[in-house]
Amino acid sequence: MTERNVLGDKLEPCGMDPVTGFFRDGCCSTGPEDFGSHTICAVATAEFLDHQRSIGNDLSTPHPQYHFPGLVPGDRWCVTAVNWARAYNDGVAAPIVLASTNEAVLEIVPLAVLQECAVDVPADPSSLES
Repeated sequence: MTERNVLGDKLEPCGMDPVTGFFRDGCCSTGPEDFGSHTICAVATAEFLDHQRSIGNDLSTPHPQYHFPGLVPGDRWCVTAVNWARAYNDGVAAPIVLASTNEAVLEIVPLAVLQECAVDVPADPSSLES
């Protein structure tokens, strides 16, 4: 079964440089083994990366042993729903790409919140209306 994005369409790739995703396939695909729900395609900002480091989720430091180069502002990365929501509540949420954000996140973060932070506009903008 093809995974869907929060707009109800086929899940689009999030990032290939660096290669993101829980399964390191470039997509915010998820499954039962993805306890963190790496389902939000975020565009990293300096503020977001600083916030993540401050809550113990350092996304900037490279970890070659895990094939993780460390993120810089502008990188697209599948982040956990809970950590993104925490950044949102703290006023430093990273922008997100709706077409690449897995619909599974809707169990954790409401669509209206995701839309508020969206940086992509779908072909049919009426789908952004709640």
